[in-house]
Amino acid sequence: MNPSTALARVLVDELARCGLAEAVVAPGSRSTPLALALVAHPDIRVHVRIDERSAAFLALGLARVSRRAVALVCTSGTAAANFHPAVLEADQSGVPLLVLTADRPPELRGTGANQTVDQVALYGTAVRSFTEVGVADPVPGMRAYWRSLACRAWESAAGRRPGPVHLNLAFRDPLVPDAEEGGTRWPEPLEGRPDGRPWIASASSVPCEAVPVELPQVERGVIVCGDGDYDPIPFLALAAATGWPLFAEPTSNARRTGAVSTYRQLLAAPGFVAGHEPELVVSVGRPGLSRQVLGYLRRAPRHVVVAGPNGFADPVRTATDVVEAVAPPPGADPDTSWARSWRRAEEAARSAVDALLDAEETLSEPRLARDLAAHLPNGSLLFAGSSMPIRDLDATMSPRCAARIVGNRGVSGIDGTVSTALGAALAHQRDGGGGGYALLGDLALLHDQNGLVIGPQEPRPDLAIVVVNNDGGGIFSGLEQAGHPDFERVFGTPHGVSMEHVAMVADLAYTRLEWATDLPKALLGEGVRIIEVCTDRADSAALRRRLQEEVTAVVE
Repeated sequence: MNPSTALARVLVDELARCGLAEAVVAPGSRSTPLALALVAHPDIRVHVRIDERSAAFLALGLARVSRRAVALVCTSGTAAANFHPAVLEADQSGVPLLVLTADRPPELRGTGANQTVDQVALYGTAVRSFTEVGVADPVPGMRAYWRSLACRAWESAAGRRPGPVHLNLAFRDPLVPDAEEGGTRWPEPLEGRPDGRPWIASASSVPCEAVPVELPQVERGVIVCGDGDYDPIPFLALAAATGWPLFAEPTSNARRTGAVSTYRQLLAAPGFVAGHEPELVVSVGRPGLSRQVLGYLRRAPRHVVVAGPNGFADPVRTATDVVEAVAPPPGADPDTSWARSWRRAEEAARSAVDALLDAEETLSEPRLARDLAAHLPNGSLLFAGSSMPIRDLDATMSPRCAARIVGNRGVSGIDGTVSTALGAALAHQRDGGGGGYALLGDLALLHDQNGLVIGPQEPRPDLAIVVVNNDGGGIFSGLEQAGHPDFERVFGTPHGVSMEHVAMVADLAYTRLEWATDLPKALLGEGVRIIEVCTDRADSAALRRRLQEEVTAVVE
């Protein structure tokens, strides 16, 4: 076979031996050897997308939910640059990605050759490792080089500190496999180890058992579970043993029975917070969804951070201790006056929030978020957009189990939300999970309309995309910019696009939802479908203020 085909086939075969099961390919000429090697491999499911940015976020969603590295392939030039936003998100979120960018050979670089840019270390420090693979040559030692390189890349992406890895592969013509006659003769066999074993068997990715650090004996403790893919059970157990209130962001998947679901409003009630100063805060994951929690972290004289494989988050620089695991203090009492006070506040605030939302017959944005989370069938997956959807979930969602909530909270960008949700649903359902759901804003969906363009031969998940259409950027209506004379043009950015037209372009099923009681029926269906809820930005901002006023009144 020719050298380019040999490199691609050996690399793909070795990655499959390491555990690669999914790959996303964006079409292009220079990446032909990789694309053909991937689609020919029986153990790898390939997804093809015409937009590199959408392809990258599809791979991100697949890898985030499956917790397995996914290969991402593109041709040379700006194609590789379009991967960058997803690489940044994968870096910050600790999602394993194998970014395989095809490139021109050295003799074409720096000459003005078509579709050629400098791809060396293109993603900077956002990748766990980068390798300029070099042009394939039929010389001894290539098999060991390529196969050991694949194993090293796999380990770097999926090891103890998961994240993206970049291999830049220069391919010379010919880019397609040779005919049966006339191929290059190799000076050594190219096959891998016997019995399908990887070239390098590594056990370094097996996590070590962390020794819990015993927490101090205090009454006024608080537990904050931020965004992240970690086991929430130890922190729920800590809350149960100590009676300390647990604040759980939706994507922590720790908002279960016993968690304080109204902490966002409680921490914004000045009189309540003044009487509930903490002695100790224990945090895990990436807190930062609400200003209220960040402000509360500043009030604690001691802040114990539980570190993960990708380091630890300390956004307000208040950490006093960093540990790998924690244990409750000996003789902890879960029924202190502190614990009872938080339970009473949660009960009162929860009743106030639900009463106000239940009075809304038409679907408001906060009620949609609350009801959608409540109506998810057990075993479901919900992807939440990074702007108002995740914040409305945080403000209104009641504790529940048996559903997984994910989002792009690493960089919290608007990029690729449709494609990430599709990839997340594909991975969730391949692993035997239930239905997929997404809660997005209109701008987020418009930003990634290309993610809805799925070829007829491509795998499709069951995914209900619930879109809040408030004709612009709703999050700005609650910020200081809302009073500026040029607000509507510069921040509101009305677009006048109906999601029905978007659904028609992508040939998707469409439903417009107006009444709260119709939500369960609207969620039924199969395949990828769009459910549109039209709201008013000013009304939604006013409702959020009323929710806060009601909670403040009942707890103060």
